[in-house]
Order: sequence, then C-alpha cells, then structure tokens
Amino acid sequence: MSQSPQSRLLLVDGHAYAYRSFHAIRSLNAPDGSPTNALFGFIKALQKVIAITAPSHVLVVWDGGLDPARMAELPDYKANRPPTPDALDVQLPQLAQWLDAAGWPQLQREGTEADDWIGTYARRAADLGWSVVIASPDKDFLQLVDDRIGILNPNDKTEKIWTPADVEAKTGVLPPLIADWLALIGDAVDNIPGVAGVGPKTATDLLKKYGSAEGAVAAAPTIKAEKLRAELLGAAETIRRNQQMVRLKCDLPDGPTLDAMVPRPQNTDTLRDMYRRWGFRGMLSELGQPTPGPVQGDLF
Repeated sequence: MSQSPQSRLLLVDGHAYAYRSFHAIRSLNAPDGSPTNALFGFIKALQKVIAITAPSHVLVVWDGGLDPARMAELPDYKANRPPTPDALDVQLPQLAQWLDAAGWPQLQREGTEADDWIGTYARRAADLGWSVVIASPDKDFLQLVDDRIGILNPNDKTEKIWTPADVEAKTGVLPPLIADWLALIGDAVDNIPGVAGVGPKTATDLLKKYGSAEGAVAAAPTIKAEKLRAELLGAAETIRRNQQMVRLKCDLPDGPTLDAMVPRPQNTDTLRDMYRRWGFRGMLSELGQPTPGPVQGDLF
C-alpha cells in the first residue's frame, strides 16, 4: 500500500453534490435542449473541492440503494424522499461518464449506501496515517471527524475543513457523541423520528450532563421536567433503534484499494466531445483548444 506523510484522500458524496447542483442552477440546457444544470454545477463544484483540498487520492461515491439492516429496523427509512426528478435522472449517467473521462475514481455498489463506503474508506485511510476530507453536507459524517478526518461542507461559505472543535461549536457535542445526539433528536431528512420533545439544544444538554443517550435514559426518573422525564422513560427502544440507523458502517469488506484512488490522466478528446455536446464553452477553452462556434454557454 503506497503511503506518505502527504497522502490525502478526498471522499465526495456524489448524489449530494448532484442534487445540490441540480437545484442551485434552475435552467441550463445543451444545444439539443437536454438539461445540463446538474452537469455544469457538479463539474464546477468538484473542481473547486479539488482545488481547496489538493488531494493525492480521490473517490466519488454514489448511493447503491438502501441498507437492508436499516430497512429492517425502520421500514419507513427515507420513505419521505421524492423520486429523482427526470431532468436530474438523465444527467446522472453522464456525470459518471464525465468522471471517467476526467480521471476521477468513483464507486457505486448495489444495496450499499454511499455513507457506509465513505465511512469505511475514511477509517481505512486514517488508520494508515493519511489525512481525509469528506465533501458532503450530510450531518451523519460529523461522527467521523477526528485529528485525521475532516469535513468540507458545501453549505459552509467559509470553505474550511471542519475539525472536532467545529463539530462541537455546531452541535454542542464532540464527534464521539454525534450518534447519540442524532439518536435523541432524530433525522427528518432520513425519516427517522427522534424522542418526542427533544430538540438539538435539549439533546446537547442531556449528553453534557449524563454522558450518553443511555445515561440520560437511566437518569430519567430524577429529571424534574415532567414531560421530558416521561418521554425519556419510554425512549430506550427508540434510542437503540436510532443509534443503529445513524451509526455509519465503517468496516465494509472488499471494494477497490486505496491505491486505485489515485487520479488518472484525463481523456482530453472525450472531454472535448462532451463539452461541445453540452455547450460548455468555458470548459472547452480550459482544455486549450479554440471552440468552433456557435456554442452555447458564453456567460460561463
């Protein structure tokens, strides 16, 4: 396994960036009228992330479906999510093709959530002494942050890589308690209900006072607030289930080696054909060849 003090692995939450790009750019089309807003936004976002993090290794990870164990725990897991918009759905295969042409390694495995692969590779690389940056807005990844693993949140305009101190400043607890914090408050995005009446501040206060979610349940009979006491007394099973739901699986077997995540040389001819087809004039220019016109996208 190749490694050096300068080894840095960038793990990109592919679907999160694709959705974010799709909704950030409301209307952009290729000369043939097909949508290109997610394509354009994703490419620009990934180029920016690469520039910020300067990684030696890269992996863009795509969701391959819902985890069967989580579905068994909570059949309504993520059931509140609407289907992928058609205009985004047609762009996702093209994003994968662009990644291949650009030389950026990617991974998608059927029946496995991207979060678990990201957690697995973050731990593998960190155990080798590498630094790791996870590019994602998903708060589940906060549980992974330590002295080697950081988070680049695209919703954070400071563009800094979050440390354990940043996680504590945001949530009130350090990364080892994030799973307990999420187990108490739930996660509306993933359709995981928390303990009734327990919001982020209350969860933080409970964890600071009692040390864990289980500690808060054990101490429930001594809590003076009647409603909170009653909710916690009946919350042991909800908390246990939620911990199973939100705790990332960082020990997935197999998958590509870390050495396979070294970026490859880009296929300039393929990229040129893609940019012409999509009408990305600025990106064509960056490849170093004049663009035969007319080509859409002059504003970019």
